[in-house]
Formats: sequence, structure tokens, C-alpha cells
Amino acid sequence: MLFWLGIAIVALLVELASLGFVLLFVAMAALVAALLAQLGFGLPIQIVAFAAASLLLPMWLRRRVLERISGRGVPSRTDALIGSEAEVTQALDPVLGTGRVTAGGQDWAARSTAPIPAGARVVVTDADGITLLVDPLPPP
Repeated sequence: MLFWLGIAIVALLVELASLGFVLLFVAMAALVAALLAQLGFGLPIQIVAFAAASLLLPMWLRRRVLERISGRGVPSRTDALIGSEAEVTQALDPVLGTGRVTAGGQDWAARSTAPIPAGARVVVTDADGITLLVDPLPPP
């Protein structure tokens, strides 16, 4: 058990210096192995559990930990437009992927899954880079 605790401590210390969020999971795997040692499981089971946890924990948790720590970043100009209404200035053709809308007082390239004529009102549902993805507004 002390062996696994030692590995966990060393991994955490190295992690603090590198902040790559890989050795954090090695430390967690060592704690799993230490728990198994404390519960009386043999060394082969401890080693298998350590190896499995070392491989699986980063696959399951690393991305989530990095997202939680790094935050969302700088919002895109299109983020503020999602959910807002826009007016179609050039007909939207889903086959060609062409069309333009005015949203937030600016002209934007837009795409839709349905053809929408110029002059129609739409709602911005998402964005693909600087192209707005829109759906037609239901009639009032």
C-alpha cells in the first residue's frame, strides 16, 4: 500500500510541475491500487487495476477536467446571435448552401435545411464559423 501511495505522491508532484493532466490520472490509478492493497487483494490484481485505471481514467476524464479548468475562451461574434431573429436578404438554397441574412444589424452568410425566400423572417439556431445556420420562423 505504501508503494502505491508513494507513486501517487510522486505523480502528483510531477503533475504540479508540468500541468499536462496526465500524471494526475496516474496518481488516481495508484490510489485505486492502494485501496485494493488495503482491502487485501494480491499484487497481480493491484497491478492490473493500476494499469486499467491509468489507461481508462484519462480517456474518460481528461477532456472534462481540461474544459472545466480552461473555461470557454473568447466568445465568437456569432454566439451572441444564436436565438435571435434575422431577415433573409438573399434566398436560402439548402442544395447549393447559399443565402444571406441580416442579423444584429450586419450582413451574414447563412444556410438552412429548407429553402427560404428573400424577405422571410428566420431564427438563428447555430453557427458554422461565420456562416449562420437558420430555421424559418413559424407564421404568426
